[in-house]
Amino acid sequence: MAAVKEQPAETKVRYPKETYLFWYESMQLQRKFEEKSAQLYGQQKIRGFLHLYIGQEACSSGAKTALREGDKYITAYRDHCWPLALGTSPNAVMAELFAKQTGASKGKGGSMHIFDKKVGFMGGHGIVGAQIPLGAGIAFAEKYNKTGNLCLCLFGDGAVRQGALHEAFNMAMLWKLPVIFGVENNGYAMGTSVARTSNVTELYTIGESYDMPSEPVDAMSVEAVHEAISRAAERARAGEGPTFLEFRTYRYRGHSMSDPMKYRTKDELEQYKQRDPIEQVKATILENGVATEDDLAAIDAKIKTQVDESVKFAEESPYPPVEEAYRDVYMQKDYPYIME
Repeated sequence: MAAVKEQPAETKVRYPKETYLFWYESMQLQRKFEEKSAQLYGQQKIRGFLHLYIGQEACSSGAKTALREGDKYITAYRDHCWPLALGTSPNAVMAELFAKQTGASKGKGGSMHIFDKKVGFMGGHGIVGAQIPLGAGIAFAEKYNKTGNLCLCLFGDGAVRQGALHEAFNMAMLWKLPVIFGVENNGYAMGTSVARTSNVTELYTIGESYDMPSEPVDAMSVEAVHEAISRAAERARAGEGPTFLEFRTYRYRGHSMSDPMKYRTKDELEQYKQRDPIEQVKATILENGVATEDDLAAIDAKIKTQVDESVKFAEESPYPPVEEAYRDVYMQKDYPYIME
């Protein structure tokens, strides 16, 4: 994985107290929710696939504070934490993991296909790179309707090798669409490092082939994420078109719950944990008197209650009835190509 340029040490806070406390609470909620999800998966209460976001929380929390209501978000299947950061109830996300009717996608999407239109979350998508042209299409709709909104389109480093990315980049630049493309580069496409699959390892430089403003971002720093997305959003809203951001982050867990992680060393993992995004924000808060240890402990207790309540809610919720399989499905009655 390419070396990550660390942010310089700061002697004072750069944002309001409320912003730092939001970042801490948002990232901590995501972390504790994912840790609980891993535990429940081990108990077979959550079935199927489960891709955890632990270590990458600065991307979602930094994006939330950089963008505004009305903007849209679309991502791949490592998607539980994005709706949590945007304001979806933990109850709805956990119920979806349990495949319950009260879930964000009515229990039909599960771990990889969570949607919440109310917060602008246009879903997690299971086909690698499939959400990239969709993200460009969402941005096209925002431009066509003159809403002033934009779309943040996220994908993993493995998706960079998909042809759909290059097609979408070309059209987005040609039409100057209000879209921010963001690759969450955690170093490994499943268990394969970027260096083994791509001649270009500085992934942000791919955008330069299309004259797209592009830059690497230290995504272990929520401040750096916030600032990079803010700059990109300003360009998008000014009609200057897309930006490509390479969020250099790291996942502490495997690609999915079945991943033994034999492709990386313990030393590499510990090196990144030394720069944990939550611990960085916590240090900034405490060292600058933004809040006290007791204040943060109160936030932690609140989050524990939220996560525990989400599990209780999911366990007590009903499964979808059989007839639900026929709802929310497009059907054309006179479709001519069905053979009886």
